[in-house]
Formats: sequence, structure tokens, C-alpha cells
Amino acid sequence: MARRLPSQPPVLPGFSYVHILGSGGFADVFLYEQNMPRRQVAVKVMLSEVVNDQVRQMFQAEANLMAQLSAHPSILTVYEASVSSDGRPYLVMELCSSSLSERYRRERIPVPEVLRIAVKIGSAIETAHRAGVLHRDIKPSNILMTAYGHPVLSDFGIASTLTTQREEDSVGLSIPWSAPEVLLDETSGTISSEVWAFAATVYSLLAGRSPFEDPSGSNSSSDLMSRIARAKPQPIGRTDVPASLDALLKRGMSRRPDGRPASVLEFVRELQAIEAELGVPQTALEIAMDEWALGTVADLEDRTRLRPLPGAQEAPIPRRRRRRAAAAGDYAGIGTVRDASGPQRRFSHSRPASSPPRGVQAVTWLLIASAVLVIALGATALFVLLRASTDDQLPVVSDIAASTGSGTVEFSWRDPGLAEGDLYEIEVNGVRTATQAQPRFVVDTSPGETVCLAVTVNRQGKAGAQSAEKCVDVADE
Repeated sequence: MARRLPSQPPVLPGFSYVHILGSGGFADVFLYEQNMPRRQVAVKVMLSEVVNDQVRQMFQAEANLMAQLSAHPSILTVYEASVSSDGRPYLVMELCSSSLSERYRRERIPVPEVLRIAVKIGSAIETAHRAGVLHRDIKPSNILMTAYGHPVLSDFGIASTLTTQREEDSVGLSIPWSAPEVLLDETSGTISSEVWAFAATVYSLLAGRSPFEDPSGSNSSSDLMSRIARAKPQPIGRTDVPASLDALLKRGMSRRPDGRPASVLEFVRELQAIEAELGVPQTALEIAMDEWALGTVADLEDRTRLRPLPGAQEAPIPRRRRRRAAAAGDYAGIGTVRDASGPQRRFSHSRPASSPPRGVQAVTWLLIASAVLVIALGATALFVLLRASTDDQLPVVSDIAASTGSGTVEFSWRDPGLAEGDLYEIEVNGVRTATQAQPRFVVDTSPGETVCLAVTVNRQGKAGAQSAEKCVDVADE
């Protein structure tokens, strides 16, 4: 089918048209130069033939969502949104490159670079989810690169809020990166389906093709949908991809949503663990700090400024510092002792007549200091013994149960007594596959396969004793 010609670029006040950047089903993207401040920008303009009330609402939703989220360093920045003189809505956006969507099919991207991109984009998706927004079109072509090589997530055009999403919404689909339940119209999108799409996108960056694309066979829409429904992705075909990453991607594309990581954040944490496994620098998460919700930076700085009490006059700065008695609650300087029952008292070189002799005073203070030292040493030793006892007695998982389903095996076990912050390390067929808090794990299987699972409790980075392996022989079909 012939590609359509791009639409006529609109005349936009304050902007000068340069050339076309790309075309899509609903919009064209043009390169403009902004006059003030002077910079090049990408302008996304809706097609006049598709503009109706529904499209206007979608466009307005995209503009509002992008404005709310684009402060994130890995989400495309939106500068402005308006309607041109000929009635077409448009967005003025940061100018980025689509080189990644071409590069991953043309060359083999190093595994550490893919992990870095994945952690940053995963942080952006998690940020959107925390704001109650589903992207619903996560795929390689929606990851752009800034001029400084930083990946950013773009195109929230069919995004939906988690609270107002309707199952009957009709949206566009990118089949190779859509979860089975989305293709089967069981849902128009969930956090779990976003985990699936994210895993499929990371897989694509490594493999140079989508997960269910057969390099030597037919790849029509019906073929892809059939393979996705069976949830059996093609092998990545790279020897430098660690087994732990391959297992994580397969789990992220599990046919059953409850077999996937519970959130994109959980997925990203495992990507960071794989970075550590490979010995490469760990990419930092980009999640908004809790303090940000309390106010702006100016608000936080404002809280730290010292001001006089209401009604009080500001005293002039004295020329000479005068000595004064420290009031209760003031910092106790060197040479002073704070009395628990009253104000501080400063040592004096002249001893009152009623005070004990200086030699007795010295002995008394020496005894007090010795007693304090003994108590401190004893407390330290007790803490070390208790810590060592706790570390040496990490709970051990036992009695792992297994139940088989259609193409899956579900393992489960009783909580052996985890403390707050403890996690389970999951090992499948000798490969560390996941770190999680739930006492259950689902493995996708093939007929005739043997699946063995072992679990270890991890406390603050220290692993305890591993459980006995639980193995299940999957029956032939």
C-alpha cells in the first residue's frame, strides 16, 4: 500500500517551518525553529481529516499527560500545545532522534547499554504508573534519544488513566509488543500488560526483532497473534546475554499476568541486579523523591531560613562577643557539663568552700568515666553477638509444593519467618531468576521438560542456606 503524502505544515506564530520529520496514522511531525528562545523543536500536528471531537479529546489528554510527566528526565519534554489557525491541534516538543528504532535492527547493541536504556525507560513507565497513567503503546520506536544520548519515552497518544480507563475503549495496537490479554480484548491495558510490553521491548533491543517474529517464516498479524497467545518467544540468539536476563524476559512475557513481575519497578530492580552480576556500573533509578510531594524547591529552602519571632525586633550585631550562661537546651560547649535537673554549669578555677578536695573530684570523675566505658564496651559486644546470631540463623525455606497447569508449573511454600525487608532469591534449573517477596513462583514450561526450583532467604544482601530443590517432570502432550 502506498504511503500517504505529508500534510501541509501549518503557519505557527513564533515558529519557522524547516522540513518534515515523519508521518503517522493520526499526525505528522515537522521540524520547526522557535524564534524566542531560538531553538529547533519537533511539532506534532494532527491531520485535518481525522480531527473530530474524539480525536480532540485524545490530543488534549496527551498534551495534559505529557505536561504532567515530562519533567521526568526519561520522558519527552513538551514545551507548548495549541490549535493552529486552520483548526489542527499541535504539540511543540523537544527535538529528539529516532535512531534507536533503526539501530537495534541494524546492529547488535551491547548488553550493558540495553540494560542502561531499560532501567531509565522503566523508571519513566513506573513514574507514569505512580501518577495513575498507562502508556499502552510501549515499543522500541517510542524510545527516542536526546542530543546527549539519553533515552526518553514518547507518544502517550493512546495513554489512559488507571482510574478512568474503560474496557470498551477502542485504541490502536502495536501487535508485536502487545500482551496476549490485550490482543484477545480481555482488557485494554493494565500494569501487568505494560510489564509484558516493556519486557518485549527490552527483548527486541537485544535480539534485533520482536519476540515472536520468526526470521525465516511468515510474520503476518495473525501469525504473530497466534504465537503471542502461546507465549513462546523465539530464542534471542546471543551468547553474551546472561541466563538470568533471558529468564527475566521470558517471565515478563508469561502468558499468565500473575506469572510476571508485579510491577515495572520490580522488573527494573532485577535489571539492576543483572548489571551487578555483569560487573558494570548500576544505572540509577529515576523515581521522584517523596520530599517533592511536600512542595517546591523554593518551599523547602524557605523552611530552612531563620526569621525573628513575630513582633520581635531584629537585634543589631554586637561588636564584641559577650560571654553568657548557656540556657537549657543550648549546645554544650567544651568545658561544660549539662546537669539533668537544671541549667549548665561552667567549671570555675576557684573552688567553693563546700566542694570536695580536687583530688577526690578527680578520682570520682575517673571512676565515672571508667564505668561509662565498661558499659559502652559491654553494649557493643552484646550488639555484635546478637547481630552475628541473627545473621547466622537466617530462616530456611522447606516443603516447597508444586502444581502443574496449562504450560506452567506453580511453586509455593510457607513463610519460614521472614523479617521486614527480607526477600526470596529464586533459582530455576541452577540459574538465579528472580528476587521477590511473595512465597510463590510460576514457571512457563514445555512438554517433557524437567523444572527444578530452589529458594534462598536474603537479608540485607546476605544469603542464608538454600532450600532443597523441588523438581517437577512436565508430562508430554
